[in-house]
Amino acid sequence: MEVKTASFGEKTSDKSVTVSGAEAVIKCLLEEGVETIYGYPGGAIMPVYDELYKYQDKLHHVLTRHEQGATHAAQGYARVTGKVGVAIATSGPGATNLVTGIADAQIDSTPMVCITGQVGSHLLGSDAFQETDIVGISTPITKWNYQITKAEEIPEIMAKAFYIAKSGRPGPVLVDITKDAQFASLEFSYKKCSGIRSYQPFPEVNLLEVERAAEVINNAKKPMIVWGQGVILGGAEEELKQVVEKSGIPAAWTILGLSALPTDHPLNVGMVGMHGNYGPNILTNECDVLIAIGMRFDDRVTGNLEHYAKQAKVVHFEIDPAEINKNVHADYPVLGDVKQTLKILQELLNENKHEAWHQQFKEMYKTEYEKVIKGNMDPTKPKIGMGEVLQEINNCSKGDAIIVSDVGQHQMVACRYAKFNKTRSNVTSGGLGTMGFALPAAIGAKMGCPDRDVVAVIGDGGYQMTIQELGTIFQTKVPVKIVILNNGFLGMVRQWQQMFFDRRYASTEMTNPDFVTIAKGYHIKTGQVTERSQLKDAVQEMMECDEAFFLEVKVEQEENVFPMIPTGAAVSEILLE
Repeated sequence: MEVKTASFGEKTSDKSVTVSGAEAVIKCLLEEGVETIYGYPGGAIMPVYDELYKYQDKLHHVLTRHEQGATHAAQGYARVTGKVGVAIATSGPGATNLVTGIADAQIDSTPMVCITGQVGSHLLGSDAFQETDIVGISTPITKWNYQITKAEEIPEIMAKAFYIAKSGRPGPVLVDITKDAQFASLEFSYKKCSGIRSYQPFPEVNLLEVERAAEVINNAKKPMIVWGQGVILGGAEEELKQVVEKSGIPAAWTILGLSALPTDHPLNVGMVGMHGNYGPNILTNECDVLIAIGMRFDDRVTGNLEHYAKQAKVVHFEIDPAEINKNVHADYPVLGDVKQTLKILQELLNENKHEAWHQQFKEMYKTEYEKVIKGNMDPTKPKIGMGEVLQEINNCSKGDAIIVSDVGQHQMVACRYAKFNKTRSNVTSGGLGTMGFALPAAIGAKMGCPDRDVVAVIGDGGYQMTIQELGTIFQTKVPVKIVILNNGFLGMVRQWQQMFFDRRYASTEMTNPDFVTIAKGYHIKTGQVTERSQLKDAVQEMMECDEAFFLEVKVEQEENVFPMIPTGAAVSEILLE
């Protein structure tokens, strides 16, 4: 992204004062309203940490056990609050350990500012100790990045960083600061950034585009809405609800859009995509108008593009022009902030019910219930099903908890079966599919929303990728609930091996440690479920505990997640078994 001249608002600091570059970094964070940051110290960022020591009463630093954990915690914080998450690390391996979380934030449009220390500017390019070109490395996975070599650059660059991270379609920004810039002095004053030449985060709404969209929607016989995370990022949940209720259009969601509309809303017809619900996937290829709102037509949603909604007129509400016609041609593109465009649309829509069309979704749900859901909840099965665990969590949470899931079978089960009454309640790694995401993300989510229950639902594989963050939980006493669905396999890969590789379970069976003993080693309260009769009481004990709690549930080893759209298949070729 080209970033040239920036415009700035009024000074937010009263007057200029002489400070070090390191202290300027802290002051910039405070000026931006940052309260919590996640990080790990090291040589090249030590001046900033030294200044941070003086500001402990104003800025809460959380020492994670790995820099990747810092980024995922910052993501979890950002996802539930809508604020910019902040992660900080040293140069070299500290900086490169941020890369996975940065890439995750980029593809999932999570606002985050990462600050890295760097060797002195006189050493740049010399292969100095712990020197890594993190700006070059992170260029493809950031919305913007910049290397500061002079202390006087810090206020302006930090202001730009926060503005870019949170404006328009959000994303991660990285600021790399050389050690000499941290030690040098500057006259500090701060102005928040309010605009940058050549960067237009909010496209101007074309009223004619909305009117054309409204006309085709009003004339539709079988319209269908698919909404994504753009609704949540734009704060347009109420506008979506009004559009859905006035038009009577069945509405389905992508996994990152989940919770924008309550799960039990009568017009919420479920999830689209590879492991989505039967009805919305099948009927995508039968609707006459497909209304996409704040979603990007990811391949896991569309299946085979050659056979995706070819019969439908496509209306696409989107803030990012790059997403229009990228994967699916939009007959009626509507650019702009969805909070604004949906409000205009709602005023132009005719009231409708589409009862016969909606009945088709209901009938298909009955089919899915009989062939899939009923079996997943079957109490006569020898082993506990993953869906049963989510059902017990629902019974305790009443749909008010934040559910943070990792990546794999348990993620699909959590998204399909968790109940949500409130927005920003589903936190998961969508586009990148990062195993190890959930445990640190749950820490950030709980710190962002301390008054809400936060339950991390994790598989035994992904859990071990960031298991060290139990140390962060132990040190901070953050009361997250951790549920491990232990099937002794890398479950999603095993399912594919079963279905498409003749049950050749190559490197997917896990020999796991004693998870309960490990959690006890971190002085975290624990529970274990090996029999169905134990499940209800164990989940209730966990949810009622006012401290962190670890619960291991031994689930069916070779349970598969259905429905499923095989790779290369059309959405209408979804399998129920």
